[in-house]
Amino acid sequence: MNDPARASDARNTTPGSLSTGHPPRIGVLLVNLGTPDGTDYRSMRRYLAEFLSDRRVIETSPLKWYPILYGIVLNVRPQKSGANYEKIWNREKNESPLRTFTRSQSEKLTAALADLPNVVVEWGMRYGNPSTAGALDNLIAKGCRRILAFPLYPQYSATTTATANDKLFEALMALRDQPAIRTVPHYHDEDFYIDALAASIERHLATLDFEPEVVLASYHGLPVSYARKGDPYPEHCMATSRLLRERLGWSENRLLTTFQSRFGSEEWLQPYTDKTVERLAGEGVKSIAIVNPGFSSDCIETLEEIDGEVREVFMHAGGSNFAHIPCLNDSAEGMQVIETLVRRELQGWI
Repeated sequence: MNDPARASDARNTTPGSLSTGHPPRIGVLLVNLGTPDGTDYRSMRRYLAEFLSDRRVIETSPLKWYPILYGIVLNVRPQKSGANYEKIWNREKNESPLRTFTRSQSEKLTAALADLPNVVVEWGMRYGNPSTAGALDNLIAKGCRRILAFPLYPQYSATTTATANDKLFEALMALRDQPAIRTVPHYHDEDFYIDALAASIERHLATLDFEPEVVLASYHGLPVSYARKGDPYPEHCMATSRLLRERLGWSENRLLTTFQSRFGSEEWLQPYTDKTVERLAGEGVKSIAIVNPGFSSDCIETLEEIDGEVREVFMHAGGSNFAHIPCLNDSAEGMQVIETLVRRELQGWI
């Protein structure tokens, strides 16, 4: 929903009205999924309401979905989700790990682009705070006439990349004098991304006191119906896994592709991660590792779902050794991917 006060302010402080005496600046806006402000009921309900009312995420007609969402889901799920966030909460900063990592990515990117003094980096979330609109306002207030938006999703999906762009464009609708906008495309098959994933995997596996018999590349799930309507996400995930497998020199049986985080009764992309680890343990596999190539930062789906719930499923089914390989986060490899994409997509502006 547009904020009339913000829209009025934005119209009065557009880039064209700024007179800083400096060359026009270029903004880079890192956008991640989102995070609640706290683990309490109100914070979780506010976050889940925004997330689960997004028509890109839940395509069911609001006439059918909203009575379920507001009558059942938002009265039950905030407590459960809040308890899960409590397990991974960054207590030092009083925030979720996703917010911590995204802020750090922004700060490290700023340092990496020190040779481009007119480039300003901000970060925001599609859902929750800091908001995309607020980050856009910050860039405009700093004199940015051109802005590169970077949805931090390697594989494209309408449920992630598209809705992040939607939110930015929605904020732009409040502006009379809009800055020029570019968006970073998906990068699921870029060599530097595959190389970064492979290096991260190899480095982490070298620290383990066991050798995984199987490694799972677990991606966030997607309803099958969305894929049938043309969402390219499944193909992007499979391509990433294939290229990663080739880069590591592994067989198809060593690196499997699975999908996690399904919601509701609709059929989602398969094979499911939890069912796969249960099957592997039942077949006598004792040691596995899981990596999440589709997540640029560790978050509730990786730290709690994979390293918590899925670990428990595997061990309960007879497994002995389990490792979760961290996301690229703000590591040297992860930042190289982000910097490479930003410098490439800024060409012609810098």
